[in-house]
Amino acid sequence: MLELLTVSIASLLAGFVDAIVGGGGLILLPALFSVFPNAAPATLFGTNKSAAILGTAWAAGQYAKRVEMRWHALAPATAAALVGSFTGAWAVTLVSATGLRKALPFVLLAVLLYTLARKDLGRHHAPLYVGRREALVASAIGLLIGFYDGFFGPGTGSFFVFLFVRLLGYDFLNASAGAKLLNTGTNAAAIALFAWKGHVWWHIAAVMAVANVAGSLFGTRLALRHGAGFVRSMFIVVVSLLILKTAWDGLFKAAA
Repeated sequence: MLELLTVSIASLLAGFVDAIVGGGGLILLPALFSVFPNAAPATLFGTNKSAAILGTAWAAGQYAKRVEMRWHALAPATAAALVGSFTGAWAVTLVSATGLRKALPFVLLAVLLYTLARKDLGRHHAPLYVGRREALVASAIGLLIGFYDGFFGPGTGSFFVFLFVRLLGYDFLNASAGAKLLNTGTNAAAIALFAWKGHVWWHIAAVMAVANVAGSLFGTRLALRHGAGFVRSMFIVVVSLLILKTAWDGLFKAAA
């Protein structure tokens, strides 16, 4: 009972952070590994995804009611993200992710420094493309980051947000809205694979999913109330934490 309460609280907090800018796995995955140290990692990953997808989908629905979603670009991008996630999950069975694990903190650091240097980045919504070109660029982002999510995963939501801002000209609020939609697709692909292999604790995932949706509700309302500047600030905080976490896991912990 205590274990379920602990991971449910973690899922609540993860849903809150994820709804704003992504990165909820920073909270929920360590909690699952701490509470269930003897469980197979694949089972904890599958259970995490199964709990998080409802909160992510809920956030996407709430954003869609208040933000002008660019469906002509986001719909094909979501399909591309799903395909990318399947492909990445298949690739990780053939190729080790060790190199990516070590490189990730440096990639995230570059993203953080670029965001800090460009003070106006993502504060104004001014899409750079229209029509087919926007759909192609969005789909390329979906395929690339979807592959990354299936292959490795940490920071997927934040990468979606950053690339929507940098390559498509969205502000942070609209980028976060689009990221939720694509992240729902990548999570669905991952869950299908984990469930097929029997790596989901559905009874635990169901309880955590309720908590995740509750957290997502609060996070989405805050983001919509305070706008792009607030989401940008949260993005900087989450990416900073991701740098510390991935540096510890990929460099220092591996060397210990």
